[in-house]
Amino acid sequence: MSNISRDSDVVELNQPPAFAFGEKVRSKRTVRNDGTYMGKEIGELLVRKGEEGFVVHIGTFLQQFYIYGVEFPESGHRVGMKRKELEPLSGDLDDDEIVAVRAVR
Repeated sequence: MSNISRDSDVVELNQPPAFAFGEKVRSKRTVRNDGTYMGKEIGELLVRKGEEGFVVHIGTFLQQFYIYGVEFPESGHRVGMKRKELEPLSGDLDDDEIVAVRAVR
């Protein structure tokens, strides 16, 4: 029963989420399908390192981590990612980007 592998002793849920809904973020790593993304083959590329997207959902995993659902307009994929896999992008969103975020919700 205790064979769940956790990659950190930190419980992120003790703090508010690091990102807000609609916030623009960048992927710090390449993401491939691990078998949980419907309609794509295992190992198929979903998000490239450096690709920019918007937080459209905030959930939790293992009662320990926040999982951020990020919509990546360039690839057209919505992927769940941990805080350590994302970096915030500073600066204001322009009007076209705000409309894109609203359309996804």
